[in-house]
Amino acid sequence: MAKKKTRLGTINKFEIKNLKLKIYILHGWSYSVEKWAPFIKELESKGFDSKLLKIPGLTEKNDRVWDIGDYVTWLDENLKKEKGKIILIGHSNGGRIALNFAIKHPEKISKLILIDSAGIYHSNAFTKTKRTGFLILAKIGKKIMPLTGARKLLYLLTGEKDYETASPIMKKTMLNLIQSDKSLLTEKVKVPTIIIWGENDKATPLSDGKILNGKIKNSKLYVIDGAKHAPQFTHTKEVLTKIYEHI
Repeated sequence: MAKKKTRLGTINKFEIKNLKLKIYILHGWSYSVEKWAPFIKELESKGFDSKLLKIPGLTEKNDRVWDIGDYVTWLDENLKKEKGKIILIGHSNGGRIALNFAIKHPEKISKLILIDSAGIYHSNAFTKTKRTGFLILAKIGKKIMPLTGARKLLYLLTGEKDYETASPIMKKTMLNLIQSDKSLLTEKVKVPTIIIWGENDKATPLSDGKILNGKIKNSKLYVIDGAKHAPQFTHTKEVLTKIYEHI
């Protein structure tokens, strides 16, 4: 394969093509981005210009409660300097934001990549119980449940550790985002979409990935064997191989 000297060193034609592709990454519900370093390093080794955005309320400061519309506007502001279309990667809650953005601004995305994405609204009894748990936690907080052990038990029953560590503002923000899934029309996503899912994901089950694949017409689903909720960390090369195949 032909080689060419660039600011990144000697690279092949595949990598030269990648220099023109800008990738934006939306992380999940996390307060740190350190785990993304190997993933970003691998992308850059192939010549991709990638940017992991710090998300308000999580890895960037935020002093008010947000809803999904606020996050879509925030992302749009971050992309205003981009002249061409971008590749958008969203993991978990970042996938939820990416889905909503893709519906509102399809002209700005050349490829949507969802990794174990949030965004599917569940109406079954178990999920309703979890949402009820969220509401109880939001309303009564420490006033009625002063004992740490008792509060941890309720957090356990909701099945969400993220909620336990969230600030009061982000607890309310999380509730807003979960409720927004009820009106998210994923069938309106028209951009080419790659869906990558951990086989053993318990946070956002594989069934959610299959639902997204069924609703998004121009999409392809890949299941990562043995992986859980964050295959980009545990099966980095396998996830990136699937991405490279479609870029």
